[in-house]
Amino acid sequence: MIRVLIADDHAVVRTGFRLLLEAAEDIEVIAEAESGEEAITQYFESLPDVVMIDISMPGIGGIEAIKKIRARDKNAKVLVLSVHEDISHPKRVLQTGALGYLSKRQAPEVLIEAIRKISNGQKLIDPELAQRMAVADVSGEASPIETLSEREFEVFEKLALGKGVNDIAVQLSLSPSTVGTYLYNIKQKLGISNQAEITLMAVRLGIIDP
Repeated sequence: MIRVLIADDHAVVRTGFRLLLEAAEDIEVIAEAESGEEAITQYFESLPDVVMIDISMPGIGGIEAIKKIRARDKNAKVLVLSVHEDISHPKRVLQTGALGYLSKRQAPEVLIEAIRKISNGQKLIDPELAQRMAVADVSGEASPIETLSEREFEVFEKLALGKGVNDIAVQLSLSPSTVGTYLYNIKQKLGISNQAEITLMAVRLGIIDP
């Protein structure tokens, strides 16, 4: 049996994925988590074969959770399932050491097969996103977002969603002054002057929904 941990902040989504995965005879969901912090705890308590995780969750979020899990267990096998269909997110996810990235809109049979491949250590990425990433690489088109560090990108995304500096500081366990420094760096690197422009850029690049 392939033992799976599902991490998603929506209970209905977790239930749906559990029912879907357990319809396969070789897959068993052994734990669930609704935040990045809980995903880390559940991982080391249950030691699943595959972590299926969303990256947009409360607290530290999915990307930071993946980094913390893999910092303690380099053999952790992670599949990200996300609504984000821009090319910045999958690039950053793969940089954490995750083995795969799929859009949540994929068909059930695709997800089940992805779990099987990830459990065997194979890498995979949503075909449509992979094609767009390849085209961007060949054409030399680089998104300005790619100039941001991992932490700057996290702050950028939360700012784009309307979060304030103090809220972001609490969520990422940083001081407000540190978040302020990241905000300054983001503005300098992207050539923008306020939070509204951050939101507009994030929408235009497909990083957040309009």
